[in-house]
Amino acid sequence: VQLQASGGGLVQAGDSLRLSCAASERSFGRYHMGWFRQGPGNERDFVAAIRSSGGYTYYADSVKGRFTISRDNSKNTVYLQMNSLKPEDTAVYFCALDRGGILSGIRDPRNYDYWGQGTQVTVSS
Repeated sequence: VQLQASGGGLVQAGDSLRLSCAASERSFGRYHMGWFRQGPGNERDFVAAIRSSGGYTYYADSVKGRFTISRDNSKNTVYLQMNSLKPEDTAVYFCALDRGGILSGIRDPRNYDYWGQGTQVTVSS
């Protein structure tokens, strides 16, 4: 399985970005997907996740109300719409695919089996 993330960039505080992650997995629609981020010297933190059907979404408190995760199973793609960006959102953003499907671990990066290469998001103040 290959995941290709794109859409990062350098923006100013208050701006928006939309990240995309395209998966090579034909059964993409069966699996939960997540977005994580990692800043310099930090661990990889949970940002958002979406169930296989797209009916349920999960967010870190720090992004709730500003970020929206969605997916298009017909395109094998998951998105992360990021609005009202803040300098503290600066990080490398990774998409990930969870084949195990354990909902209790949907926020835990250890439960994800495949990872994209990451895309840099930099927010200037």
